[in-house]
Amino acid sequence: MREYHVALMPGDGIGHEVCPEGVKVMAAAGDLLGFRIAYETFDWGCEYYLRHGEMMPADALQRLQPFAAIYFGAVGFPTVPDHISLHGLLLPIRQAFEQYANVRPSLLLPGVPCPLRDKQPGDIDFIVVRENTEGEYAGAGGRIHRGLPLELAVETSIFTREGVERVVRFAAELAMARPRKRLVNVTKSNAQRHSMVLWDEVFERVAAEFPALTTERVLVDAMAARFVLKPESLDVMVASNLFADILTDLGSAICGSMGLAPSANINPERKYPSLFEPVHGSAPDIAGRGTANPIAAIWSAAMMLEFLGEKPAADMVMDAIRAVTSAGSVLTPDLGGRARTSEVGDEVVAQLRGLVEGAGGSIA
Repeated sequence: MREYHVALMPGDGIGHEVCPEGVKVMAAAGDLLGFRIAYETFDWGCEYYLRHGEMMPADALQRLQPFAAIYFGAVGFPTVPDHISLHGLLLPIRQAFEQYANVRPSLLLPGVPCPLRDKQPGDIDFIVVRENTEGEYAGAGGRIHRGLPLELAVETSIFTREGVERVVRFAAELAMARPRKRLVNVTKSNAQRHSMVLWDEVFERVAAEFPALTTERVLVDAMAARFVLKPESLDVMVASNLFADILTDLGSAICGSMGLAPSANINPERKYPSLFEPVHGSAPDIAGRGTANPIAAIWSAAMMLEFLGEKPAADMVMDAIRAVTSAGSVLTPDLGGRARTSEVGDEVVAQLRGLVEGAGGSIA
């Protein structure tokens, strides 16, 4: 039996509620299709910080590096300032493991009400590729004269030609693998005349290597409007760390819920493990209630399965998710239902088993 070793990091808040549902679904898929995932759990996060004064131990990266992948829940809780939790846990992993391509799909699932008028499943189906290791989240800067009237804070965005080139090429290859073969470059180069102009220049040079692609350059504010006014025109977009982070929250909102937002932090060269996580965060307002939507975590698990080479299982999990939302009988409160987190996970598993039974007990 094929076996994969994965680091399990539930993190904070609802991460402890949604991760078990992803693990449950992956275990069912493995039983049905002949593979197994072995986990080692790490309790790093805000509670760990309150006990030890750090979000993860000094040797954390060395301990994580041998794993095939990292399955992550969420980071952040009101007990620890957000800049400490994010920069103490998730950002160091992304940067040290060169997870430079953050892949965030937005898909309007069947049965999910869309806040945009007249949009149907299939109308919204796009992917944002976020540069994930530098840009506005590089952490370059500092503060001086703290507490004084002349206090100064400097936060410097860092863009390298290599960093932009590799994420644009990843996005171009992803767009080439999709039917429409459309790629949009999202920047703000009219205002940011150094970093974003460099980005645009690199984009044009890399895009020229893919003559079959249809490409555009759109300013980020215009793209935010287009998400709402004409999302069906979008296929694949590539943007900087901050711009893509903001846009993808909007992408989740127009698809019905932040609870439907998966992501993959990819090291395409596979020199280091990649990390898979829902986008929704730790949701302190509902943590512990057992009502968090696990679909984003389950979808992120499907992305991990595909990355590990188990594409039939990943496709089957996505089909099961669609079956659950389409039926509409087992949904969490964010989607208008009354189901608990674990009940949605159980229903996805039931749909998985039904898919295999419907295929005569075998899925290639």
